[in-house]
Amino acid sequence: MLPLVLASSSPYRRELLNRLRLPYSWAAPQIDETRHPSEDADSMVRRLATEKAQALSNTHSHHLIIGSDQAAVLDQQILGKPHTYERARDQLLAASGKSVTFLTGLALLNSHSGHCQVDSIPFTVHFRELSEAQIERYLKTEQPYDCAGSFKAEGLGISLFRSTEGADASSLIGLPLIRLVDMLHNAGIDIP
Repeated sequence: MLPLVLASSSPYRRELLNRLRLPYSWAAPQIDETRHPSEDADSMVRRLATEKAQALSNTHSHHLIIGSDQAAVLDQQILGKPHTYERARDQLLAASGKSVTFLTGLALLNSHSGHCQVDSIPFTVHFRELSEAQIERYLKTEQPYDCAGSFKAEGLGISLFRSTEGADASSLIGLPLIRLVDMLHNAGIDIP
Protein backbone atom coordinates (compact mmCIF):
# COMPACT_ATOMS: atom_id res chain seq x y z
CA MET A 1 0.00 0.00 0.00
CA LEU A 2 1.30 3.43 -0.91
CA PRO A 3 1.41 5.77 2.09
CA LEU A 4 -1.46 8.25 2.39
CA VAL A 5 -0.99 11.98 2.69
CA LEU A 6 -3.71 14.55 3.19
CA ALA A 7 -3.09 17.75 1.22
CA SER A 8 -4.65 20.00 3.83
CA SER A 9 -3.86 21.81 7.05
CA SER A 10 -7.54 21.70 8.07
CA PRO A 11 -8.07 20.18 11.52
CA TYR A 12 -11.66 19.36 10.45
CA ARG A 13 -10.46 17.23 7.53
CA ARG A 14 -7.86 15.49 9.70
CA GLU A 15 -10.51 14.69 12.29
CA LEU A 16 -12.68 13.15 9.59
CA LEU A 17 -9.83 11.15 8.03
CA ASN A 18 -8.96 9.77 11.48
CA ARG A 19 -12.31 7.93 11.41
CA LEU A 20 -10.97 5.57 8.73
CA ARG A 21 -8.18 4.43 11.08
CA LEU A 22 -5.57 4.46 8.36
CA PRO A 23 -2.04 5.76 8.90
CA TYR A 24 -1.44 9.03 7.06
CA SER A 25 0.56 12.21 7.16
CA TRP A 26 -0.55 15.68 6.15
CA ALA A 27 0.97 18.75 4.61
CA ALA A 28 -0.42 22.12 3.60
CA PRO A 29 -0.46 22.60 -0.17
CA GLN A 30 0.64 26.00 -1.39
CA ILE A 31 -1.68 26.88 -4.28
CA ASP A 32 -3.56 29.90 -5.55
CA GLU A 33 -7.21 29.27 -4.66
CA THR A 34 -8.55 32.16 -6.74
CA ARG A 35 -11.65 31.31 -8.73
CA HIS A 36 -11.13 31.48 -12.50
CA PRO A 37 -13.34 33.87 -14.49
CA SER A 38 -16.74 32.31 -15.30
CA GLU A 39 -15.80 29.11 -13.42
CA ASP A 40 -18.79 27.47 -11.76
CA ALA A 41 -18.57 26.08 -8.22
CA ASP A 42 -18.48 22.43 -9.30
CA SER A 43 -15.59 22.98 -11.72
CA MET A 44 -13.76 25.12 -9.19
CA VAL A 45 -13.84 22.59 -6.32
CA ARG A 46 -12.79 19.74 -8.63
CA ARG A 47 -9.89 21.82 -9.98
CA LEU A 48 -8.74 23.00 -6.54
CA ALA A 49 -8.95 19.51 -5.00
CA THR A 50 -6.79 18.21 -7.86
CA GLU A 51 -4.32 21.11 -7.64
CA LYS A 52 -3.95 20.60 -3.88
CA ALA A 53 -3.08 16.93 -4.40
CA GLN A 54 -0.71 17.74 -7.28
CA ALA A 55 1.02 20.43 -5.21
CA LEU A 56 2.41 17.73 -2.91
CA SER A 57 3.39 15.25 -5.62
CA ASN A 58 7.00 16.51 -5.91
CA THR A 59 7.71 16.01 -2.21
CA HIS A 60 5.52 12.87 -1.92
CA SER A 61 6.40 11.00 -5.11
CA HIS A 62 5.22 7.51 -4.08
CA HIS A 63 2.01 8.32 -2.21
CA LEU A 64 -1.74 8.42 -2.49
CA ILE A 65 -2.49 12.10 -2.00
CA ILE A 66 -5.93 13.27 -0.91
CA GLY A 67 -7.00 16.75 -1.99
CA SER A 68 -10.28 18.37 -1.06
CA ASP A 69 -11.92 21.74 -1.53
CA GLN A 70 -15.35 23.08 -0.69
CA ALA A 71 -17.66 25.84 -1.85
CA ALA A 72 -21.01 26.93 -0.50
CA VAL A 73 -23.56 28.11 -3.07
CA LEU A 74 -26.53 30.34 -2.23
CA ASP A 75 -28.76 31.70 -4.98
CA GLN A 76 -26.10 30.73 -7.56
CA GLN A 77 -23.47 32.78 -5.71
CA ILE A 78 -20.38 31.17 -4.17
CA LEU A 79 -19.93 31.96 -0.49
CA GLY A 80 -16.34 31.90 0.67
CA LYS A 81 -14.91 31.75 4.16
CA PRO A 82 -16.09 34.93 5.86
CA HIS A 83 -12.93 35.65 7.93
CA THR A 84 -14.77 38.47 9.79
CA TYR A 85 -17.80 38.80 12.03
CA GLU A 86 -19.48 41.22 9.62
CA ARG A 87 -19.13 38.96 6.59
CA ALA A 88 -20.28 35.92 8.60
CA ARG A 89 -23.34 37.83 9.79
CA ASP A 90 -24.16 38.87 6.23
CA GLN A 91 -23.80 35.29 4.96
CA LEU A 92 -26.09 33.89 7.66
CA LEU A 93 -28.66 36.65 7.15
CA ALA A 94 -28.69 35.84 3.43
CA ALA A 95 -29.05 32.10 4.15
CA SER A 96 -31.90 32.54 6.65
CA GLY A 97 -34.93 30.52 5.51
CA LYS A 98 -33.10 29.40 2.36
CA SER A 99 -31.10 26.43 1.12
CA VAL A 100 -27.33 26.40 0.68
CA THR A 101 -25.65 23.67 -1.36
CA PHE A 102 -22.15 22.67 -0.39
CA LEU A 103 -20.03 21.17 -3.13
CA THR A 104 -16.97 19.30 -1.94
CA GLY A 105 -14.36 18.45 -4.51
CA LEU A 106 -12.34 15.32 -3.78
CA ALA A 107 -9.21 14.09 -5.55
CA LEU A 108 -7.11 11.00 -4.89
CA LEU A 109 -3.80 11.19 -6.76
CA ASN A 110 -1.41 8.28 -7.09
CA SER A 111 1.74 10.37 -7.35
CA HIS A 112 3.75 7.38 -8.60
CA SER A 113 1.50 6.52 -11.57
CA GLY A 114 -0.06 9.97 -12.05
CA HIS A 115 -3.56 8.49 -11.97
CA CYS A 116 -6.05 10.85 -10.33
CA GLN A 117 -9.65 10.14 -9.34
CA VAL A 118 -11.76 13.29 -9.01
CA ASP A 119 -15.36 13.89 -7.96
CA SER A 120 -17.64 16.57 -6.53
CA ILE A 121 -20.12 15.66 -3.81
CA PRO A 122 -23.15 17.90 -3.13
CA PHE A 123 -24.85 18.32 0.24
CA THR A 124 -27.71 20.75 0.88
CA VAL A 125 -28.54 22.54 4.11
CA HIS A 126 -31.99 24.07 4.62
CA PHE A 127 -31.70 26.93 7.11
CA ARG A 128 -34.27 27.92 9.70
CA GLU A 129 -35.54 31.49 9.70
CA LEU A 130 -32.85 33.21 11.75
CA SER A 131 -33.16 36.45 13.68
CA GLU A 132 -30.25 38.89 13.91
CA ALA A 133 -30.07 38.13 17.65
CA GLN A 134 -29.77 34.36 16.99
CA ILE A 135 -27.05 34.96 14.43
CA GLU A 136 -25.16 37.28 16.78
CA ARG A 137 -25.32 34.74 19.65
CA TYR A 138 -24.21 31.96 17.34
CA LEU A 139 -21.26 33.90 15.91
CA LYS A 140 -20.05 35.05 19.32
CA THR A 141 -20.24 31.47 20.64
CA GLU A 142 -18.84 29.50 17.69
CA GLN A 143 -16.72 32.05 15.75
CA PRO A 144 -16.88 30.07 12.45
CA TYR A 145 -14.87 32.60 10.45
CA ASP A 146 -12.70 29.94 8.77
CA CYS A 147 -15.72 27.95 7.52
CA ALA A 148 -17.44 28.32 4.14
CA GLY A 149 -21.03 29.38 4.80
CA SER A 150 -20.18 30.74 8.28
CA PHE A 151 -21.11 27.74 10.41
CA LYS A 152 -19.67 24.58 11.92
CA ALA A 153 -22.05 21.67 11.33
CA GLU A 154 -20.04 19.53 13.74
CA GLY A 155 -20.79 22.04 16.50
CA LEU A 156 -23.57 24.46 17.38
CA GLY A 157 -24.12 25.23 13.68
CA ILE A 158 -26.48 22.27 13.51
CA SER A 159 -28.99 24.38 15.46
CA LEU A 160 -29.27 26.74 12.46
CA PHE A 161 -30.68 24.01 10.19
CA ARG A 162 -34.26 23.00 9.50
CA SER A 163 -33.08 19.91 7.60
CA THR A 164 -30.27 18.55 5.42
CA GLU A 165 -30.11 16.35 2.37
CA GLY A 166 -27.32 14.48 0.68
CA ALA A 167 -25.61 11.14 0.35
CA ASP A 168 -22.63 11.86 2.63
CA ALA A 169 -22.92 14.09 5.69
CA SER A 170 -19.13 14.11 6.13
CA SER A 171 -18.89 16.11 2.89
CA LEU A 172 -20.51 19.02 4.73
CA ILE A 173 -17.49 19.19 7.05
CA GLY A 174 -15.09 19.08 4.10
CA LEU A 175 -14.00 15.49 3.39
CA PRO A 176 -16.58 13.10 1.86
CA LEU A 177 -15.58 9.84 3.51
CA ILE A 178 -18.05 7.60 1.67
CA ARG A 179 -16.68 8.64 -1.71
CA LEU A 180 -13.11 8.59 -0.39
CA VAL A 181 -13.54 4.95 0.69
CA ASP A 182 -14.67 4.14 -2.88
CA MET A 183 -11.62 5.89 -4.31
CA LEU A 184 -9.28 4.14 -1.88
CA HIS A 185 -10.87 0.80 -2.83
CA ASN A 186 -10.22 1.62 -6.52
CA ALA A 187 -6.59 2.30 -5.53
CA GLY A 188 -6.30 -1.11 -3.85
CA ILE A 189 -6.99 -0.15 -0.23
CA ASP A 190 -9.89 -1.92 1.43
CA ILE A 191 -11.50 -0.54 4.59
CA PRO A 192 -12.00 -2.16 7.06
